[in-house]
Amino acid sequence: MNKSIVYVLVCVFLWALIPAVSKLGQNGLDNHQFLFWSSLSSLLFFLGIGIYKKNIAHLYKISKNKWLKAISLGFLGTYLYYVLLYFGYANAPGMEVLIVQYSWPILVAVLSLLILREKLTTPKVISILLGFLGVFMVLTKGNFSQLKFENLTIDLIVFFGAFVFALFSVLSKKNEMNDISLLTIYFLTASVASFISMNIFSEFKTPGLNTITPIVINGFFVNGLSYIFWIKALKIGEASFIAPFVFLTPVLSSIFLIVIFNEPFYTAYLIGMSCVILGGLLNARKAKKNALYHNVKINQPK
Repeated sequence: MNKSIVYVLVCVFLWALIPAVSKLGQNGLDNHQFLFWSSLSSLLFFLGIGIYKKNIAHLYKISKNKWLKAISLGFLGTYLYYVLLYFGYANAPGMEVLIVQYSWPILVAVLSLLILREKLTTPKVISILLGFLGVFMVLTKGNFSQLKFENLTIDLIVFFGAFVFALFSVLSKKNEMNDISLLTIYFLTASVASFISMNIFSEFKTPGLNTITPIVINGFFVNGLSYIFWIKALKIGEASFIAPFVFLTPVLSSIFLIVIFNEPFYTAYLIGMSCVILGGLLNARKAKKNALYHNVKINQPK
């Protein structure tokens, strides 16, 4: 299997834990406080890896220009995106926000076309459309009439957040810095920015014993480890190719919520999952054909 697919599927599994972990982690904390403690946990995670690999000193050797670029990207993808997203969840129906949020894989494909000059082939377009349809089916539970976008201003803010994360993803592909050093700077930026916004819009509050475990899981794995695989997937595969696989995330999230919180199962989940998987298989099959064609062409006798 294509390595980029493996990496993005690891991300999908970890990101699918976000609703469950956030629900458990925000028991007694607001969104600003939860974001700060999660960002700090992620920073400690990457500092720990850097110390273990004995390359923490590499941070001092990075040029000021690269530091500024990494800080800018970190601000976009590990802070601003989450602030806008959490704002949406706090002020609009969750289903409405989720559907707007998952426009970001589509935006990744569009931005990769404009910025990275990747080709947007017919299979990619079909897989993206199938993926979005699948997400729409899962989140509405098949009842499209219940979805009403009545919070236009908030929806636009969430859409801007989706655009921010898509831009962060596409620009991160072009960053050639060491992954661990890059992610350390990302979450250092997020920790500082979320600490400032927490004290402006909320207040400093230490987490209770019941929220420490979800915060650590979110900081170390859901955010920390997932970003390693997301950056790796972006660097070795086309952004427009891996984007459709991300649509598996809300589908898998629904399964986790059913298992962990005993939420009801709907037939629409099965239909939505089928659309997402079909889109992913179509995308992967086309990539395999292209790879075989490329290998045959290289091995042809001259």
